[in-house]
Amino acid sequence: MTPPRYVPGHQLLAGRSAVITAAAGAGIGGATARRFLEEGARIVVGDSHTRRLTESAAALAGEFGADRVAALPCDVTDEDQVGALLALAEERHGRLDIVVNNAGLGGTADLADMTDAQWSTVLDVTLNGTFRCTRAALRRMRGTGRGGVIVNNASVVGWRAQRGQAHYAAAKAGVMALTRCAALEAAGYGVRINAVAPSLAMHPHLVKVTTPELLAELTEREAFGRYAEPWEVANVIVFLAGDYASYMTGETVSVSSQHA
Repeated sequence: MTPPRYVPGHQLLAGRSAVITAAAGAGIGGATARRFLEEGARIVVGDSHTRRLTESAAALAGEFGADRVAALPCDVTDEDQVGALLALAEERHGRLDIVVNNAGLGGTADLADMTDAQWSTVLDVTLNGTFRCTRAALRRMRGTGRGGVIVNNASVVGWRAQRGQAHYAAAKAGVMALTRCAALEAAGYGVRINAVAPSLAMHPHLVKVTTPELLAELTEREAFGRYAEPWEVANVIVFLAGDYASYMTGETVSVSSQHA
């Protein structure tokens, strides 16, 4: 199939200040950081991988301007680090308009063989991390009078079953439920909260932790017969973060045909 055409920016997020977690490298977070800059936003990126974060942020700053890019190492299992990341956006850019909760952790293990540590680690990063970041964002956004936007990264596995993914599926289903409930609470002070649910977005880390056989099987399930490019998911995040989605909240948007 013909590769998709990369869509140029249209300043859909001009003047906005955004925080993006797990934004170092070639995955959805890194693609979202780039797309936000192309759409006119100023960004703060966080990641637990300090070296990759530093290199990625430096490259983006060199391309888009050092005044538009800031970075801070952030482990989303640590509430103080989450708070510091959001505070940096206000310090460097004067405001906090958008938070993209991209941090998540997967793994493969049948439930009967899964350890408590495997279960807890995936849940703590993927679900609890999203909770911590959402809570911290809402505490800042609710008193500004400007509202704001939160976009969470869920997964189609939160809707459908996949062997070896009980912990990851439970975490992503929790992200969807968190998104719905938090959206109702946040609507009163003008904050919208939505989620994207990708299925198969290719990046180098996925290749390292997934067998070629499983990747081939998952690719065959996709309607277009190929995996998504990370920037294709980032495009939907841009839409949800911008004004075209002004009446959307509490929704999870599948970036795939594999939602059921």
